[in-house]
Amino acid sequence: MARPILTIASGNPKKVEEIEAMLGPLPLEVNKQPNDLDVEETGSTYLENALLKARAAAIRTNSWSIADDSGLEIDALGGSPGIFSARFAENNEEKIKKILFELGETPYRSARFRSVMVFCNAKGELIKEAEGICWGEILKQPAYPGGEFESLLWVREANCTYGELNHEQLSRLGSRGKAARVLAPYLLGQLGLS
Repeated sequence: MARPILTIASGNPKKVEEIEAMLGPLPLEVNKQPNDLDVEETGSTYLENALLKARAAAIRTNSWSIADDSGLEIDALGGSPGIFSARFAENNEEKIKKILFELGETPYRSARFRSVMVFCNAKGELIKEAEGICWGEILKQPAYPGGEFESLLWVREANCTYGELNHEQLSRLGSRGKAARVLAPYLLGQLGLS
């Protein structure tokens, strides 16, 4: 019997690898979206953006799809950059500089990564949505060079930054991991794997 096909609707290889690792040993054929599929994130919420990506990938590949939209939300900045995390500045170095500048010396550095993940059928119809949050606080400087926002968010339970979490910790504590755990039973049921 052919294994069900699941397309991860993302062009970000790091995100694809992370989601694929969370799916673990499931009897699935996991594919990333076609290289030429570029979906503009025009939604006003994480859910809208995740759906845009999942629907496009599902319809294009005629397969089940999963997508997420995530952002870093900093309380002292009113939840910014949030949905605009990917477009907050020109590159990762500029994003980090901008956040640290805007925070200044405030001691109030609580923040979180929020991920909304969706699971769609081959027609692009939403089967299930889920949200995951990883709480932390923003360091005064990145924990390591060349990092993204993940190098700034200290996760107390893991005693390291988000970017230093290993696969097991990402699945347990990470925002995508938490969302994926909520989706898993629906995915297994719909694909006839439970």
